Amino acid sequence: MFQIFNYVGWAFGYVLWALFYVFQNFGVAIFFFTILTRLLMFPTSVKQQKSMAANSRLQAKQRELKEKYGNNKQKYNEEVQKLYAKEGASPFGGCLTSLFPMFIMLGIYYSVVRPLSNVIHIASDKMTNLLNFVNGIPGINVSSNNIYHEMDILRIFNNPDSFAMLQKQGLSDVLSNSDVSQIKNLAGGFHFLGLDLLDIPSNNGFWSLIIIIPALVLITSIGSQLLTMRMQKGVMQQQQGCMKYMMLGLPLITVYISYIVPGAVGFYWICSTVIGFAQTVIITKFYSPQNLTAKAEAQHVALLELKEAKVAYEYVPSAPQKKEEQKSAKNKKKK
Repeated sequence: MFQIFNYVGWAFGYVLWALFYVFQNFGVAIFFFTILTRLLMFPTSVKQQKSMAANSRLQAKQRELKEKYGNNKQKYNEEVQKLYAKEGASPFGGCLTSLFPMFIMLGIYYSVVRPLSNVIHIASDKMTNLLNFVNGIPGINVSSNNIYHEMDILRIFNNPDSFAMLQKQGLSDVLSNSDVSQIKNLAGGFHFLGLDLLDIPSNNGFWSLIIIIPALVLITSIGSQLLTMRMQKGVMQQQQGCMKYMMLGLPLITVYISYIVPGAVGFYWICSTVIGFAQTVIITKFYSPQNLTAKAEAQHVALLELKEAKVAYEYVPSAPQKKEEQKSAKNKKKK
């Protein structure tokens, strides 16, 4: 299953490498990558907002059904399904789109932990030769069984003494000058605002600077949730199904993940949360639940009026029919 996310990381790597080529910093590349993904997700975010508004509008009708069929659970569930089908809504609307940032986060993870294979896209045979070459140098040992071995190689390239040793032992026989230049360039690009985004918070203790990443993940996640609930108070309080559990559980899950993975992954989540909240502010301004609910109600009323008008039109008799009906009425009176 996780191989799927490795493929996702491989695909994301092309975009990250292009952004890194422009900005020469992996943290900045992640920031702009997050903006791009959020822009692509904007239509689905609007759809999610509309679904939330529709669910809010149906709460009153659902309560009426509960009062009517409260003792018959099967009948109640059937009527609720009919209600949502009739209104074109779903009690679980928006669940899938809520998982998109987590899906992207796992793709980012595989881009970061395999930067040589998934960002620079060095061929697997070259990676095997490079790993064997590095492990053949006294004093340097990088285990291929360790998922972070490509990050370890980046650190070796970023260390002047270790890199000089690689060159002395014949690095040019293993990699081309172009590959060496790209790895060297990427190795120095993970330092962002005083943080080494290759560092793993759980490996450095609570007093290390990198611990600020999971701390900011927690603050931004909970803060954005609280502010979003305040902006969309009526709708958010009535959310049910997976949406409610997503809102409560997702921040805790992401904090734990950001604590045990490289800082670059947690930094993506911080960017995603902040940019996502800004997106929510914009969507709420132009697609507020109250406005969407009022619009939906107006459309519903207009549709009912149109159906009534159509029925009335269908039963309007033509001139010959009207004359025949009048004649028939006179005959009845004579009798």
